[in-house]
Amino acid sequence: MCKKLFIAATGQNCGKTTMSLSLMHLAKKKYKRVGFIKPIGPKIEKFGDLTVDMDAALMAKAYGLEEDIAFMSPVPLHKGFTKEFLAGKIKQETLEADILNAVHELEKKNDFLIIEGAGHAGVGSIIGLSNAKIAKMLNAPVMIVTGSGLGNVVDSLHLNLSLFEKEKADVKMAIINKIKADKREQTVGLVGKAFENSTTSIIGGFNFSPILADPTLSHIAKLLKLPLVANDEEKRRIIHHIRLGAASSQVVVDSLDESSLVVMTGSRDELLVTLASLYHIPEYKEKIAGLLITGKAPVSLISEQIVRDSGVPFIRMLATTSDVYVTLKEDVAKISAEDTEKLNWIKTHAEQEIDFDFIDSAIE
Repeated sequence: MCKKLFIAATGQNCGKTTMSLSLMHLAKKKYKRVGFIKPIGPKIEKFGDLTVDMDAALMAKAYGLEEDIAFMSPVPLHKGFTKEFLAGKIKQETLEADILNAVHELEKKNDFLIIEGAGHAGVGSIIGLSNAKIAKMLNAPVMIVTGSGLGNVVDSLHLNLSLFEKEKADVKMAIINKIKADKREQTVGLVGKAFENSTTSIIGGFNFSPILADPTLSHIAKLLKLPLVANDEEKRRIIHHIRLGAASSQVVVDSLDESSLVVMTGSRDELLVTLASLYHIPEYKEKIAGLLITGKAPVSLISEQIVRDSGVPFIRMLATTSDVYVTLKEDVAKISAEDTEKLNWIKTHAEQEIDFDFIDSAIE
C-alpha cells in the first residue's frame, strides 16, 4: 500500500517546493519507490511533447522520474484555462477524474507519494478544486508549510486550517520554515503552545539560509530574458549580493562582498576595466560573480574586449540601472534542476533539520 502526504502552504514563498525536494530525498532513503505529483499546475513549461507544471518538471529532472511525467502534472493550467472553465468548456468532473487517475497510477508504482499543492488552502477554488478539497478527495494526510515568525505563522495557520477543516481534510502537522537558527527551539515551542489544544502537530523545518533565498546567474538571465556570457559552472553561481556601480571605482571595489553582482551603466569604462582586471585575482574572483551592464549608450570596443578577454560573466541590457535594480530586488528566486549547489544543500540539510521519522510515523 502506498503512503501519501499532501504538502500545502500558508502562502507564496514559504518553501513548499524546497520541502517537497527534501522529503523526496529523505523518503528515498527509507522507501524503494517514491513518487511525486502536482495535481494543479499554475506555472507551466514544456517537457518534451508535454506541457507540465514547473515543479513537476523539476522533480522529474532532479530525481530521475521522467518516465512518470505524464502522471505528475494531470491538470496544467494553460493560458485562458480559468476562463474556459467558467465558460463551461472544461468540466470539473473531468479534472477530478484526471487527478484521481494519475494518483491511482502513481500509487501502483510507488511506496510513498508526495502530493504538492499549488499554494494556500484556497488556491484552485476558481475551478472547484482547492488544495483543501483535493487533499480530501485523495484521502491524503496534510502537512502545511509556513513561513517564519510567530504572529504571522499562527494567524496564517488558523486561516488555512479553517478551510481544510471545512473540507474535512486531515491536517497532521504544520512545519515552520526559514527559522532563525538561534531562535529555532523558541519559535517552534511558542507556535506549538498556540496550538496545544489542536490535533495539528507543530514541527521545525529548515533554518533560514541565503543559499536558498538568493538567485543564480542563470536565474537572473532567465528573469531578464537576456543571454548570459558565462560557462556552465559560472551560470550556476549563487548571487549573495547586488551592488550598484554608481560610485567611484575604488568605492565600488571596496564595497564588494562575497559573490556580488555589479549592476552598472556601460559608459563606466574605468569601472568595467577595473573589475575585469581584478577578476584574474582569486581574492576578487570570489567577490565578483558577474556584471550586469545597463544603458542604451554603447560600450566602447576596447572596454568590451577587455571584459570578454577577462572571462568575467556578464549580461548586457538596454534598460536603466535603476529599473534593473528594482526588478532584481523584487524577484524571488525559484530552484531549478540546474541549481546543483542548492539541490545538494537541500539534501544535506534535510538530513540535519527535517525529522522525517516523525513525519512518516504521523501519516501511518
